[in-house]
Amino acid sequence: MHARISFHIKLFLSLIIFFSLLLMLIGIYYYYDQDKQLYAELGARAQVQAREIAIFPSLIDAVHRHNINDIKHLMDKLARRSDASYIVIGDRNGIHLYHSRYPEQVGKSMVGGDNSEVLAGKTIISIRRGGLGISLRSKAPIIDAENNIIGIVSIGYLKSHIDHLSAGILLNIIAMALLLLLALFIFSWWFSNTMKKQMFSLEPREIGLLVRKQKALLEAIFEGVIAIDKDYCIAEVNHAAKSLLSLKETSRQLRGRLLAEVIKPIPFLEQQTMLARDTHDEMCVFNHVTVIASRVRIMLEDTLQGWVISFRDQRDIDSLNNQLSQVKRYADNLRILRHEQLNWTATLAGLLHMKRYPEAIQYIEAQSESAQEILDFVSARFCSPTLCGLLLGKYSSAREKGVEILFDPACQLTQIPSRLRKTELMSIIGNLLDNAIEATLQRDGERYPIEVYIVGGRGDLVIEITDQGIGVADGDYERLFTQGVTTKTHGDHGLGLHLVASYVDHAGGAVEVSANQPYGTVFSVFIPMSDPLSPGSSTADGPTYAS
Repeated sequence: MHARISFHIKLFLSLIIFFSLLLMLIGIYYYYDQDKQLYAELGARAQVQAREIAIFPSLIDAVHRHNINDIKHLMDKLARRSDASYIVIGDRNGIHLYHSRYPEQVGKSMVGGDNSEVLAGKTIISIRRGGLGISLRSKAPIIDAENNIIGIVSIGYLKSHIDHLSAGILLNIIAMALLLLLALFIFSWWFSNTMKKQMFSLEPREIGLLVRKQKALLEAIFEGVIAIDKDYCIAEVNHAAKSLLSLKETSRQLRGRLLAEVIKPIPFLEQQTMLARDTHDEMCVFNHVTVIASRVRIMLEDTLQGWVISFRDQRDIDSLNNQLSQVKRYADNLRILRHEQLNWTATLAGLLHMKRYPEAIQYIEAQSESAQEILDFVSARFCSPTLCGLLLGKYSSAREKGVEILFDPACQLTQIPSRLRKTELMSIIGNLLDNAIEATLQRDGERYPIEVYIVGGRGDLVIEITDQGIGVADGDYERLFTQGVTTKTHGDHGLGLHLVASYVDHAGGAVEVSANQPYGTVFSVFIPMSDPLSPGSSTADGPTYAS
């Protein structure tokens, strides 16, 4: 199997090849442009020199007289100052009168065949092969005082000399190109490695597969998930989130929209709250839907990139919690009944063994009367069968642990508040009773009964649970309903009172906590029977505390 070349190496090589070809094309164009300019510049320079020399009076006089020595004396001085490859003076018949490089050419005919235009009075620039080879030259006519053409001045630059100048230009271009190529090499390597880091060393095909996996994973999650960027705009949203929030738009239509446009602003989604910390399993209301939500920040190299918000319908949690609570209650009740039945059976067996039949009959009647009395009271005073089952289960469980629960004779519940579900009411009462039993068991000495007062009529539902347990420290009142705060020393704890406060607050009620005398705690719950947002009703400000 052939090893694959990584993406950043491919990118690096592609950049090097591309920039190399680009530099080569630019270099070729620049070289030819400079070469063209060089020919034009040298041609113009030769033309200027030819014209200026042709109008020298001394030269005109010497040519007119065919005085070779005077011409040579004059032109040698000019040849030493000129950068031209050669200077040639000829007569009107094209015979050399002077040659700066080869004096032996004097008396011989000029080569090139381009004298006719000059003898016609024109100054020309041409590239011709002469006696020294190919050259760029300019010729100008020598005109005497009578305006007669008596000779020719030819100034030339050999092609070998021009090629030498072009080679210098080419070397400069190559040197500059190599420096640029080195800079581009370094830049390409840096750029490819930066891209590699930005892509977390993943290949493009791996990124594509990862994106597809992410989309599949989002859709497979049962919970609603919304990812937002640091500007609080939606980046991703799955089907479960759209279903829970009753959103009709597609995921593509929701991307880029502000979160506040999709979910009504609540404290859970406020900017300061989101920047402060992450949170898990917090009860919120998203678009009139009560959910259990979590919020986690997305960090990249210690820089905030956004948040992921996951949430699920509280009714699903309540349903599962209710089922688990029922199973737990059934198991506890069966265990309690078995334990009590064993005690009753052992006592009854002992009385029968001693043949004390009247005491045995009396014992049976007393046990039946006690159980039936609490059963009749609870069944008659509370409208919900499941609530009756909860209270009887807590009563039996506390009794087995050596704690007695006393129901106030005034207890009466004929209906459940409109904004409180049955499962929420059971969770409130169950958690308060569990805390009272636990507090009573933790206190040393005599255990006093737990008093229960539950009354619900036309005004408010009032729940009051009074214990004489270990009580609550003065500094713990303000944070008693915070998730994770507890006075228990073992088991799962820190959630019960938080749920109580959440349910009561959602129903528009209030929770009061005060110290009992001489010791213990009194939990009082007030929940309006009607919708607290309807006309004429009042809303509560949340839990209050007294010590």
